[in-house]
Amino acid sequence: MTQRISASTLQARLLGDSELALLDVREQGVHFQGHPFYACSLPLSHLELRAEALLPRRSTPIVLIDNEDEGLAQRAAAKLSELGYTDVSILDNGCAGWRSAGGELFSGVNVPSKAFGEYVEHQHHTPRIPASELKAMIERGEKLVILDSRPFDEYHRMNIPGGVDVPGAELAYRVHDLAPQADTLVVVNCAGRTRSIIGCQSLRNAGIANKVVALKDGTMGWELDGYECERGSTRVAPPPSNEGHARAIDAAQRVAQRFQVRFTSAEQVQAWAQDETRVLYLLDVRTREEFERLRIAGSRHAPGGQLVQATDEFIAVRNARVVLIDPQRVRSIMTASWLNQMGLNEVFVLEPSGAHGLAGWPLESGSEAPAAHPQWPGISAAQLREQLNDTGTAVVDLSTSLEFRTRHIPGAWWAVRARLDQARERLQGMHTIVLTAREQALAHFAAPEAKQVWPMATIVVLDGGNAAWFDAGYASEAGIARATSTLDDIWYKPYEHGADYEEQARAYLTWEVALVEQIARDPTIRFRAYD
Repeated sequence: MTQRISASTLQARLLGDSELALLDVREQGVHFQGHPFYACSLPLSHLELRAEALLPRRSTPIVLIDNEDEGLAQRAAAKLSELGYTDVSILDNGCAGWRSAGGELFSGVNVPSKAFGEYVEHQHHTPRIPASELKAMIERGEKLVILDSRPFDEYHRMNIPGGVDVPGAELAYRVHDLAPQADTLVVVNCAGRTRSIIGCQSLRNAGIANKVVALKDGTMGWELDGYECERGSTRVAPPPSNEGHARAIDAAQRVAQRFQVRFTSAEQVQAWAQDETRVLYLLDVRTREEFERLRIAGSRHAPGGQLVQATDEFIAVRNARVVLIDPQRVRSIMTASWLNQMGLNEVFVLEPSGAHGLAGWPLESGSEAPAAHPQWPGISAAQLREQLNDTGTAVVDLSTSLEFRTRHIPGAWWAVRARLDQARERLQGMHTIVLTAREQALAHFAAPEAKQVWPMATIVVLDGGNAAWFDAGYASEAGIARATSTLDDIWYKPYEHGADYEEQARAYLTWEVALVEQIARDPTIRFRAYD
């Protein structure tokens, strides 16, 4: 039986300086409804896919959270034990027990980062510009540049007219060529607030000569004021020129001094990697193109802006060692400065070595390898196409509800892996269950569980997952009429809700602003201020 931990004991451990991972194993959409501040979302449905990256040391102390006595944490503990984790506890009575003990529950996702953004705005009085004022300035032809601090896919979906994509930590690295004259106003935006605030304050901290402001409420605020966004834009900031690079280095050095950024050598990090008593995260904060071109073997891609925006998606173990990689140092220094302010205790910038900055390390290139998974008997897309008309065959898609709603195999049912027992009620009398998902590994992990749910049926996995079906050019359909569970597996962004976008956007922005007051009620939260 997995050991239990009380809310009071957990709170004391969160205030300490020992390593600890606090994991919410409910689906992300349920996590969204309320959880302790430092709880990372790691749904039981995806546990094996993400555990290795988030929990690189098997002896890490782990505390699991679910709702009161619903059993998800116990199931997750058993899986973690199978994976070799040896120090796993369950919070007594889950989130209900935390609240009963006086603990604060926070709604939303990426809450530490979102709350930190609001804290930064209040702490530094980060300047902002409303959409109406920016629109008027654009129409008057005033001298300005709009820098979108989001990853390219978000920027490409919608952006402020004329904006250029310069994700997060790239801002201080590339801004000097985008706004070379000091009288150019620099406007930083994101979809809502956090990355606008952090991006704007990054440039102010870097000491650039230009006036810098954050676009109030980002693209949401722009659209709520009745203005149109561009869609499909491809303007991306180029790498810095020699002069821009030199200015970026100078700015980063000033930031490093002000925010007490620490540096470390390859030899020290390699020694840490052999330390079995501590967790070590090796996070490469450059662009994906740079990361895939050449990187330290075993490092993970964590672009600096997104690492600050969603720290809990990359770092699950509190008080772990975090080493940031960028041979140019600008992006790693900017990222480290923010993680220091968020209260992380052991963040280091890796000193570059050799011509490409990564000498002395085993190197690799290409995409990150997917999580290893067991192999279950499969069926090809062509075979499934021939079998779809068989009324005794059911396709069960384990993708997110949003992915399923957008496109799926005709006639497929949507299900949540951790809730296959609910799917059984809708799919009785089937002789063949075909499991599929966007991530093929998810179907393989789910197959043994499906066999327990449908012991008399043949369970097979679609070879290549949904991509194999779509790439073959076979028919697909949209909608989510055949759902076997409530649609709370993920958090839906405001623009993913459809018709009530405006209501959702306003509610989201209101939630972000309110976080700064809520964090004052939680004694476990300790952001760090620097002069």
